[in-house]
Amino acid sequence: MNAPLPGHAASNPIAIAQALLAVDQVSLEYRTPQRVVRATHQVSFEVDQQDRFVLLGPSGCGKSTLLKAVAGFIAPCEGEIRLQGQRVDAPGPDRIVVFQEFDQLPPWKTVKQNVMFPLLASRTLKKKQAEERALHYLEKVGLAAFADAYPHTLSGGMKARVAIARALAMQPKILLMDEPFAALDALTRRKMQEELLLLWEEVRFTLLFVTHSIEEALVVGNRILLLSPHPGRVRAEVHSHQYNLQSLGGVAFQESARRIHRLLFDEGQSPEAELDHDFNDIRIAY
Repeated sequence: MNAPLPGHAASNPIAIAQALLAVDQVSLEYRTPQRVVRATHQVSFEVDQQDRFVLLGPSGCGKSTLLKAVAGFIAPCEGEIRLQGQRVDAPGPDRIVVFQEFDQLPPWKTVKQNVMFPLLASRTLKKKQAEERALHYLEKVGLAAFADAYPHTLSGGMKARVAIARALAMQPKILLMDEPFAALDALTRRKMQEELLLLWEEVRFTLLFVTHSIEEALVVGNRILLLSPHPGRVRAEVHSHQYNLQSLGGVAFQESARRIHRLLFDEGQSPEAELDHDFNDIRIAY
């Protein structure tokens, strides 16, 4: 169940343009005091411009490790990662990560200074231009009024928005988000999902998003890559553009969630049997 899934969007298997991001037969390993552990095994996928591409799988399937490899923090032990045809071998400003922990915002810097910091540290912009861009993206995430506030005065959801504004201000080729809303309460998490989708509608950035929540994957993503339990292998790719937050609780949404669960954990049903269901644009990896 681990052949590559060639092509781009599941609904457009005949690709015209080159993929923005190509992950080609990537295996990742990490070392413990006792042994070397394989986190992912020969994973392949492609992300197109303006995709909201979700890596979905159970804990320990290597999805966050894959995200870190795309960011350039981890080198594959086999395979290759390419961004616009160029091999990824180190971190860079063209790939910005939003992590789950928002306490990474330096507490001695204001909200505006936090957003400005990577722009100045990377020498992307001078101070005046960095301030203008920071205020622009704070306006987009609804925090312009809090530009001079300090992180300790903000709620968890507001800190998440600062982290997103800081990332988008760098105008990366791809935004990487590692379970960014997992630490939030259910209501705030739903609000952040809504705001992320509204922001995407306006800015149309390319997103690679990691989650272990099937419902969040269906809401946030337009394409979902399903990874098997450890070590992570490609199980299938699902096209999910038809769902949004208003779909939650609907019959079709819940049935799709159940089918994804069966695909992830192979619960007594062959992939061929899944294809008999009316599951929009699904590709199985063999």
